[in-house]
Amino acid sequence: MFELPDLGYSFDALEPYIDAQTMEIHHDKHHAAYVAKLNEALQSLPEWQGKPIEEILKYIESIPSDARNAVRNNGGGHYNHTLFWETMKPGGGKKPPEAITKAFGSFDDFKTKFTAEAVGRFGSGWAWLVKDGDNLEIISTQNQETPLKESKAPILGLDVWEHAYYLKYQNRRPEYIEAWWNVVNWDTVAKRLNT
Repeated sequence: MFELPDLGYSFDALEPYIDAQTMEIHHDKHHAAYVAKLNEALQSLPEWQGKPIEEILKYIESIPSDARNAVRNNGGGHYNHTLFWETMKPGGGKKPPEAITKAFGSFDDFKTKFTAEAVGRFGSGWAWLVKDGDNLEIISTQNQETPLKESKAPILGLDVWEHAYYLKYQNRRPEYIEAWWNVVNWDTVAKRLNT
């Protein structure tokens, strides 16, 4: 059985960039629902119970078709949000790993490309910095898809579903994204780059 992870910080810890009410609803309602529905979907799949979420999502096409969408949507929602919480911290936004600067020419170039991918994601989804072998790429996925299905390792993920920002930013997704850079936990990003 999967469990809702702790945030590791208080709901108001990311203020003024991400407000406490959004964090509480996002974590305690949205993420909690993904975990509950994932566990429910896996009840009829004993051979998948106890497997790490990364393995389940990487091999999602092996899940029986009648349960696949529920596992994809809710397993992806659980996995993506777990990474998202870990990638933020109060007082974040200090210094990105040198590998990012090297791969994209400068931090400003990386930030511009990543932001464009996040702003340009039509509808709901995620923007990602991923590792594909030795290369770093910026991609986006729709809904709760993950890069794992393409054997790419997520390094940094940004939730651009409206529930992530609408209470504070309404339809101003670019403003939310600009604010989010202030809470990125580059220590966590560096650890993921080195695994």
